[in-house]
Formats: sequence, structure tokens, C-alpha cells
Amino acid sequence: MTNPTDRVLSRAERQAMPVALDVAVEIAKHNGVCIRPVVLRRLDTHTGTTEDVNVPCGATMEAKCPPCAKRNRYLRMAQCREGWHLEAEPSITPDEPNEEQRWLVEFRADTQAQRDAAEQAGDDTTDLDAVLAGLDEEINAAGMRGNLLGRTAAKRNRSTRRRQDAPDLPKRVRQNTTLGRTFTGSDGATYRPSLFVTLTLPSYGKVRAGQGVPVDPDTYDYPRAARDALHFSKLVDRFVQNLRRVAGYDVQYFSSVEPQKRLAPHLHMAVRGTMPRAEIKAIAAATYHQVWWPSVDEVRFEGEHLPVWTERPEHAEPYPDGQDGDYLDPATGELLPTWREALDRLDADEDAEPLHVVRFGPQVDVQGVLSGTPDADQCIRYLSKYLTKSLGDTLDADNPAQRAHTARMTEALRYEPCSPACPNWLRYGVQPKNAKADMAPGRCRGKAHKPEHLGYAGRRVLVSRKWSNKTLSEHKRDRRTWVMEALGLADEVPDPHRYVWKPVPAGDDNIPSLALRLLRMVAERQRWRATLLALEARATGQDLSAVREAA
Repeated sequence: MTNPTDRVLSRAERQAMPVALDVAVEIAKHNGVCIRPVVLRRLDTHTGTTEDVNVPCGATMEAKCPPCAKRNRYLRMAQCREGWHLEAEPSITPDEPNEEQRWLVEFRADTQAQRDAAEQAGDDTTDLDAVLAGLDEEINAAGMRGNLLGRTAAKRNRSTRRRQDAPDLPKRVRQNTTLGRTFTGSDGATYRPSLFVTLTLPSYGKVRAGQGVPVDPDTYDYPRAARDALHFSKLVDRFVQNLRRVAGYDVQYFSSVEPQKRLAPHLHMAVRGTMPRAEIKAIAAATYHQVWWPSVDEVRFEGEHLPVWTERPEHAEPYPDGQDGDYLDPATGELLPTWREALDRLDADEDAEPLHVVRFGPQVDVQGVLSGTPDADQCIRYLSKYLTKSLGDTLDADNPAQRAHTARMTEALRYEPCSPACPNWLRYGVQPKNAKADMAPGRCRGKAHKPEHLGYAGRRVLVSRKWSNKTLSEHKRDRRTWVMEALGLADEVPDPHRYVWKPVPAGDDNIPSLALRLLRMVAERQRWRATLLALEARATGQDLSAVREAA
């Protein structure tokens, strides 16, 4: 229905009016409601009724859904705070297997014996293989971790001898504990300090203070910066391994990866327990990661001269990776080496050098932190500061120099292989792992090649398994339990087999508009908040109106 006032307004005046949907989105943000809810259809198997439920998207990026990103940030802060200064070992004893689990494993053992006997006799094992695959799925569904097959592919082993240009690491006797040392002060009090460590990558050229842009872009080492960003996550893993070896105990950590203004990722890490600062810096200096990939020094295919895909004949033996075709040189018809063949050639070359060696820079900051102090709270806020943003969101889009710096970094990443399956390997005459048709260099869809990630494709938050002895879902459950108790409702664990969830197809006429769904979710959130405020006022004896004004 057209608003009568629209007839007397000019086009410019109508365009200046706010859009109703935009207003609804802003109201949803203000009330902490997800602005991109996913509609799922829930079937109650007990009653047979169906219901459409708005499920929060759970996005971790500010650009997608700020309320969900904010909630996730608070969850991470709670996870960091709860595990940083534990005073007792986390309980990690697995449960005893039940009768069903024992029976499944025993039955699989009998079936495996039948399969092995059939193979030795030269009989067809297709049916038995299908039975074993089904049993493996049932074993995991019965509540058991891992699998019984172990490693199905041979592992490539390289020399573990340290590089001559890297200092040696000391090694202490390993103790079976995750807790750091305690110290007794002169007043008799016991202290259990922990560490807050910041690690950065080396310099690629002089940058302007406060801006992070190169003073001379022509001499700035963009290729090395791109490769360091691509393999930064592997360097962090190696640092943790070295840290645990030197510390002598099972070091637990909570860390986050954030961008610097010069576009290089760096790491903030909360470490349970303490070590001398000099040792932490020595570990960082001795940590490196070698990338043993085929060489990319020679560009063999570019522009219109690209490898051609050809299907493999039906009678040909398939590759172990399941590849059903090959790329060949359009000029000679020669098949390009597969990823496995390229690595075999690299292993056979005794004089081969790694494609890249990534190291930390000399800037290593180590701070001691005590539990319950303002410094601990500040470090936790700093660890989660950028978790609601992507790596590219921290850039100043209005700064021409930084835009040019970002464009050069993106171009340096364009043809760098980000993984064994990256299409950029075709540029250097190697078929990517699990190659497919229509691959082309410079068109990788991997996370690392997207401008908002700046080459870093790893996880933004890295948490060790014994940090708080809880998963993020369990921390979320704790928050739900607190809310339900505050509302006076029973926090019953739902039966996971009662409901069947299905996505609602696009264009379903029974789904209300996004604006209407947001308004309903806002109303529900306001009702919850009013109930919580009333309970708080009742507990503290305050006037309800005063509590509402304060909120």
C-alpha cells in the first residue's frame, strides 16, 4: 500500500528517508540479535509437529554479523580467563567403554579377520570392505573417538637435523603436568605467574611509523612477506613444539593471530606457567619451518599458454588420490608431473633446498602476569580485540598509501601456491593435488588468496586441548545454564534424537520476511532482558524502573 505522503514528496526527499529494513537491522544490532538468522525446519519426532526456528548464523566476522561476532568474542574471553591460571590439573581421564562399544569393536575384529582371510585366498572383498566401512561409522556414532585404521598413506620423512644457521635448543626432562611453577613471597603468599608473549615476523623493508606502509615500495620484499603469511600457522605450531620441549612440561596456551599495519600477521599468546624471558626469546630465535614443496623459480605457463585438461581413459588405473584426468603441455602433449611425482623427485634430489624457510623476527615481547590482576584482564581484552574483524578490516581504506600497499601484497599472493591443491602449481608445471578440470593459475578460491585474509588461512584463535578442559560449546552451555537459572527455568539437556532439522528451501512462501523475523527476535530478546532485570531488582531490592534506566 502506497503511503499518501509519498505523492507530495520529491524523489530526493523520498531517497533521503531511511529504509525500514535498515532500521530493523540497526534495532537488532542494538539488542544483540543476529542480523542474518538461518531458518531451519524442526520436526518433533515425539509429537509429529513441525516448527520453523530462527538459528543465529554464528558468524565470527564483524562484516557478516556484529552481534554474533560480539557473542563469540565474549565466549573466547571467558575461555581464556578460565584456563589461564588453573591451580589444579584438568581432568582428562576417558570414560570406560560400555557394552555396545565393546561389542562393536569385537564384531569389527571378527569381520576384519574374515576380510584378511578372503584377501589371502584371492577372493573378492568388496562386500566385506563395505561392512567394515559401515562398522567404522557405527563405532564413531557410538561415542568413540578416532578410528581403527590408523594412517592409510605413507608419511614422507625428511631429515630432522637442524639447520646450521639456527641455534640448538636445550631440552629438559618432561614432567607429566600442565601447571607452571609456584613461588612463595616474603609475606608467605603463594604466587603462580603466567606469561603473555607476542611474536612477530621479520622486517621486509623500512616502513613509516604509525602507518605501516613501506618507505620504498620498490625495495620492499613482498614475495617473502607473502610466503611468510602463507606459512605462518606452521611456524606457530613449531614454536609450540619447541616451547614444550624446553619448558619440560605440557605447556598450555591460548593465542590469537592479528594483523599489523604492515599487513604481516603476528601472534599474541597467553601461556600457563612461567619461564625466563631469555629462554622464550632464545626459543623464538631457534624456531623455523621449512616448506618442502617443488620449486617455483621458473614460470612455465602463463597468459594464453596454459596446460590443457584431458580425461583419463576408462580402462586406465585411477590415481591413489582419485584424480580422473591429467594436465598436459599444449605445445608438446607431455603430461605434467602429478603432485606425488613432483614430491618424489624432490625427495630423490640430495641437493634440493626447501622452497621457503619462515622464521620469527627479533621483536619478541614477554610479560609476566598474575591471576586476578588488572594486567591479566587487560591482556585478555587485548587477545580478543580483533576477533570480531577480518584481517583486512583493520586497514585504513581512506589512506591511498595503505591501499597501494594492500594492492601490492595481494598481487604478490596471487600466484603463490597456498596449498598442495592450489591451482597456481600449474603455472610452474606441476599438477595440483587432486587436480580437476577448469583449474587456472591466479584463480585459486582458497581462503589465503582472498584480500580480506592477506595470505593467512589458519585459525584466528588457537587453544590447546588442556587449556580449560572445556570446548567452546561447553563454555556456551555454561552461559545458557546461568541464564536459565536466573530465569527460574529448568535447564534440561534436550534429547539429540528427538528433533530432525532440515534447511528451508529458498523461496518458501511460509517464511516471513527478514525484517519481520528480526522484529520477532528483538521482541523475544527484550522480554528476556526484562525478566532478568526484574529478577536482579528482586534480588538487590532496587526499584525496577531505576534498574531499567541503568540498563
